[in-house]
Amino acid sequence: MENTKEKQILKIIKYTPPIFTIIISILITLFLYFDNKNTFLEQKTRIENDYIKSHKKIIKDEVDRVANYIEYLQVSTEKELKNSIKNRVYEAHSIATNIYNKHKNTKTKKEIFQEIKTALESIRYNNGRGYFFMDNVDGVKVLYPLDKNIENKNFYNYADAKGYKFVRTIVETIKNKTERFDEYYWYKPNQGKESFKKISFYKYFEPLNLAIGSGEYIDEYEKMMQRKALDYINLIRYGKNGYVFVIDYDSIYLSHIKKEYLGKSAIANNDTKKITKVIDDLKNIAIEGSGFYSYVQNSKPDTSLATKKISYVKGFNKWKWIIGTGFYEDDILTEVQKSKDVIDEKYTSYIQNILLLSAVMTLVLLFISMYISKLLEDKLNEYKSEINNKQTLLFQQSKMAAMGEMIGNIAHQWRQPLSTITTASSGMVLQKQLDALSDDFFYEASNKINASAQYLSKTIDDFRNFFSPNKVKSNFLLKNTFSTALDLIQAQFKTKSINIVKHIENVEIISYENELIQALINILNNARDELLKVDDHSRFIFIDVYKKDDKINICVKDSAGGIPNDIINRIFEPYFTTKHKAQGTGIGLYMTEEIIVKHLEGELFVRNKDFIYQDKPLRGAEFKIILPIDGDLI
Repeated sequence: MENTKEKQILKIIKYTPPIFTIIISILITLFLYFDNKNTFLEQKTRIENDYIKSHKKIIKDEVDRVANYIEYLQVSTEKELKNSIKNRVYEAHSIATNIYNKHKNTKTKKEIFQEIKTALESIRYNNGRGYFFMDNVDGVKVLYPLDKNIENKNFYNYADAKGYKFVRTIVETIKNKTERFDEYYWYKPNQGKESFKKISFYKYFEPLNLAIGSGEYIDEYEKMMQRKALDYINLIRYGKNGYVFVIDYDSIYLSHIKKEYLGKSAIANNDTKKITKVIDDLKNIAIEGSGFYSYVQNSKPDTSLATKKISYVKGFNKWKWIIGTGFYEDDILTEVQKSKDVIDEKYTSYIQNILLLSAVMTLVLLFISMYISKLLEDKLNEYKSEINNKQTLLFQQSKMAAMGEMIGNIAHQWRQPLSTITTASSGMVLQKQLDALSDDFFYEASNKINASAQYLSKTIDDFRNFFSPNKVKSNFLLKNTFSTALDLIQAQFKTKSINIVKHIENVEIISYENELIQALINILNNARDELLKVDDHSRFIFIDVYKKDDKINICVKDSAGGIPNDIINRIFEPYFTTKHKAQGTGIGLYMTEEIIVKHLEGELFVRNKDFIYQDKPLRGAEFKIILPIDGDLI
């Protein structure tokens, strides 16, 4: 049966690739030939949509890039503003420090203050909006160059339009000898009584015990950022006629390729058909977010002709701007026609070459597939022979290792019964020689000899059953299976102070009992070897057997400290061992996995686990076996 399957596999390897290659080549050739015309026709009809999609992406990317830049400028306005006024105050502080150091030994502090005041009150920046002021620790404004009537007046209890008493913050800055930013509402020069939000920075000037400060109105600085953004947008050009336009929500052009449009109403410029509707629609799209929009522009920049245009607009509601750009339909149609002509030429050439190319490729692929088939056939035979030899060797090594282990177990288990027999028989001989052999002693010694002989006989039966080559599935109780396995190895475990804690449900299973015993003994012996490395008061093996979801779960864990993380994924590899070569072959756990997975059709897992036993924290390796309850009896 097995030879027949092997011959079938070899035939499949030998003949399938060439036949498959010929069939696929013919099918591909026919498919390409008949489908190619439809494909090219579909390309010609699709190319226009693709061009429109690609150009839509281009204009969307341009608008998004501009919008992102504007968003960056708007977000960074306050940060840049703070840096600007802080640097200005530091400059004023440096000027005051230089003046003080220059005259501190020749003039009074009052005279030095006048020198500093004179130097700072004339300084202006930001187109005249920026100036310096000074306050003392009592809340008196000792320098205010924009309104001399305010100087030398106490503003300690002054509150701005929002009720904030910011002068007290200045006083705290002086008292704490520090510096800080502040926000409040203040009046602009020549702007009446309306107040505007202002950001200021104060810095303590220790020599005169006062604060030097300056500030800027946020809306003024934002206007400067808007001018910066528009200067950048006016420089943007892409493609043949690409540019970015900006219109505010009042329909005023802020940026356009035609400079004469700037500062004027889009409706007054009348650069599209139905201009009022177009502007209203663009504004609505911008307020909602973004979108594409088609309209007819009265004058295309390079032809001055009315042309259909598709634009993408995006709103920047914080500044009430409509940002947009677009492309012209006639440019797309020209590009589409060129692409269609190229496709027609390719189609004609393709049809002429496809049959010749297909024939040549079929022959080449056929030759290659035949060569690969032969190569695979040879490799399979070599690999099969190599695997069979290795598998035979591994099973032989595993069997010899198990026999050696069992012989050691026999020696351990026979030692005490043989000692009992020797002692009893010697005692009877001695008492007989002394003519002191009583019936009671005779029967007692005889019973001991008989009991020991029965134990030795049972041990021989257990080991004979273990080495039996029985490969027939049977019904058996797991409690009995574990009793047998533990009987085979218990002598060595007792002498090495290894305690076994069992919780085994009495579950019946159909499987190969001897192979399961061998796998369990391999795991238990592996645990024993590791437990010998730890203190003899902490040597435990825990066995839990239970039924769950129609499966048998067998958990064996030890308290040996666990498997190192760098090798835990390798312990089931053949010949892998951490022991000295004289102590282990490295095939015990490999054969255990072979038995559980391939012979018993189960699963085997390993992990490290922390747990507590008798109020003592322990750590060790846990092997988990999952087996089906019912198997087909053979």
